[in-house]
Amino acid sequence: MKVLKVIKNIIIGILFIAFFSFAIAMTVLMLNVNSMGLTQFGDRTLVYIRGSVASENYNSGDLVIVEKPPFRDLEIGDEVFTYRITRGVPSVEVGIVGDVHPEDTAISFENGATFGYAEFVIGRAADTYPNIGGYLAVIQSQWGFLFIVLVPAFLIFIYQLYALIVEIKYGKYETRD
Repeated sequence: MKVLKVIKNIIIGILFIAFFSFAIAMTVLMLNVNSMGLTQFGDRTLVYIRGSVASENYNSGDLVIVEKPPFRDLEIGDEVFTYRITRGVPSVEVGIVGDVHPEDTAISFENGATFGYAEFVIGRAADTYPNIGGYLAVIQSQWGFLFIVLVPAFLIFIYQLYALIVEIKYGKYETRD
């Protein structure tokens, strides 16, 4: 019986460590969301493809790690991710650089859309992870974070509080061997 109790405690400990590691990682991702709603660490931004984009290289649900190069490194023909704001709502657009405007520190896509480098250019794709972006989108949504991280953490807290009260009130329950 004591062996099963030790195994149970080890399994529960591993689950707690895994859950709280996951919760901390998701909290770090949420704390690094930029003003446009994407997670950003320095010059690297996590872009998840929500729908169809103007590039055949990415499918809905892909997670793309986008790195912002120095302006002088952008060249005509580069595939670049940018922010587009429509009616106050930011979205991500992918396009091919058709012209570079060093005097304005801006770029133009082949379709004629022009973007300021500092404000609207996200960068070039560094890595792509198929089908991971959908999971990140759910986890980073307000409801996803609530039900995947906060509610389980609250239930664990309530259970631990209950166990503490029972132990204080009744003492430690021990079984006979």
